Amino acid sequence: MTATDWDMPSGAVQRLAEEVPVALSFDGVTQAVMMASPADLEDFALGFALSEGLIADASEITRQELEVTEAGIEARNWLAAPAGARFAERRRATMGPVGCGLCGIEQLEEARRKLSPVRPPRFTMTPEQATEALETLRDHQPLQDETRAAHASSFWQPGKGIVLTREDVGRHNALDKLIGALIRQGIDPASGALVMTSRLSVDLIQKVVTLRIPVIVGPSAPTALAVSEARDAGLTVIARAGRGLALYTAPQEATA
Repeated sequence: MTATDWDMPSGAVQRLAEEVPVALSFDGVTQAVMMASPADLEDFALGFALSEGLIADASEITRQELEVTEAGIEARNWLAAPAGARFAERRRATMGPVGCGLCGIEQLEEARRKLSPVRPPRFTMTPEQATEALETLRDHQPLQDETRAAHASSFWQPGKGIVLTREDVGRHNALDKLIGALIRQGIDPASGALVMTSRLSVDLIQKVVTLRIPVIVGPSAPTALAVSEARDAGLTVIARAGRGLALYTAPQEATA
């Protein structure tokens, strides 16, 4: 259940979004505890592992299991031998705290990942299509409609529009859930654009580039660092500027 009824002092009943602790563990070791909507958690764990570089391919997770407790939910994942060895080495090298945006880093220099360039998109997305994608996204947000408290991350493909959406109380979580869903459903991340409800910060850009998604569209202006990272990686960024959308970066600007 992702929403619950709450009795207001006025006597009205309000639907509120559920928010629970979700522990993401790999080979019996907890990598992060996130406050998240309790849905699509297998997608969440896979997307998190991919976007944070814990695994290189979905096949490196051999088994998933959800354990519901009074304290929250543990999303358990078991890794194939090579990935498990890399994860264990990463844990030994990085023992600092983790967070929702930049997970498991302990030095300032690590905040800016070394990102491989994204290939230019194999499709064209016009300004009208970008605007329509943001507007259409509103029709794919049942949890937001119910609670007014959820972010969404969607995947848009030319000729099809929005083909997949995931929601969560956290914007990073919504993105990781979408990433996991794309891979589990066999959808090529390079075949379309990411459309989000949230501002575009550098940590989201890093996740998108890691998955080789070539275009991202957002409803508000991105941060300066996000634009810088996106430009260097060749990621196309389309986002709000005043009353309309603007192209902040284009593939030919990539310097990496």
